[in-house]
Amino acid sequence: MNIYISGSLAYDRIMDFPGKFSDHILPDKIHILNVCFTVNGMVEKFGGTAGNIAYSLSLLNERPVILATIGKDYRSYFDWLNKNNLSIEGIKVIHEEFTAGAYITTDKSDNQITGFNPGAMKYPSDYRFKNADPGNSLALIGPGNLTDMVEYAGAYRSKGISYICDPGQSLTAWDKDAFIEWIDGSAILISNDYELELIMKMTGKSKRELLGLTKTIITTLGEKGSLISTADADVNIPVAKITGIVDPTGAGDAYRAGLIMGLVRGKDLGTAAKLGAVASAYAVEKYGTQEHEYTYDEFLARYKTNFGEL
Repeated sequence: MNIYISGSLAYDRIMDFPGKFSDHILPDKIHILNVCFTVNGMVEKFGGTAGNIAYSLSLLNERPVILATIGKDYRSYFDWLNKNNLSIEGIKVIHEEFTAGAYITTDKSDNQITGFNPGAMKYPSDYRFKNADPGNSLALIGPGNLTDMVEYAGAYRSKGISYICDPGQSLTAWDKDAFIEWIDGSAILISNDYELELIMKMTGKSKRELLGLTKTIITTLGEKGSLISTADADVNIPVAKITGIVDPTGAGDAYRAGLIMGLVRGKDLGTAAKLGAVASAYAVEKYGTQEHEYTYDEFLARYKTNFGEL
């Protein structure tokens, strides 16, 4: 089955400051703030919503098409995608920009200062669905270039391709009418519980009214699992057991990968969400959004341990 994942590709550059930010910021001088934090070093990780979801799908023996832009520093990311048998056909290189990047500095109290350069993400990826088969395709529109998010939804609707809306960090960039049009006709609207509250506030619609626009709302709830809501019922999905939380960043993207894998293989929503729960468990046990790994057989065994036979 064809899987299209649009969103961002980014490098996450992670730094540790061996002190506390608060020791170097003078409260009465914030209006002229000028500080420099010398860090212990920097680690570069592959990231971005589209990259994260596609990576976990590759572990599940799926080969999605990534629809995104990347900058002139693309080579190491392309090498990584090739290593994981992921196609670069839907990725547009913007040679005059760097790839989107997050620069994250964490102090000894786990406070963070982050700078984000959208870089190549400022440009649409302009993918054309020339040979898309509506009956054999599923798409997810993740947070990324806003033009892509709007135009891909329109393309999926016109071609009859089932699609999932995943607004994430893009929520503050939308206006009410455009957002409502974006989700209207989608198969699933997925977000965490905080984002869902923002969506209801922004659109002025209750959850029940939103279900008049999309068939299903899936709400991720962190350690409380996830909730599947349709016009008929709400279904709670528990988390999968984990050996210990190392870094929750990227768990939501891994969940989406498991969910999509289940849907493209004809599983019901509840089973697909449980597959998402297992995928997210692997993600939180590693530091970084594309650092977890497992074989397909290991994944199935972990699913069986948590939820029974697939």
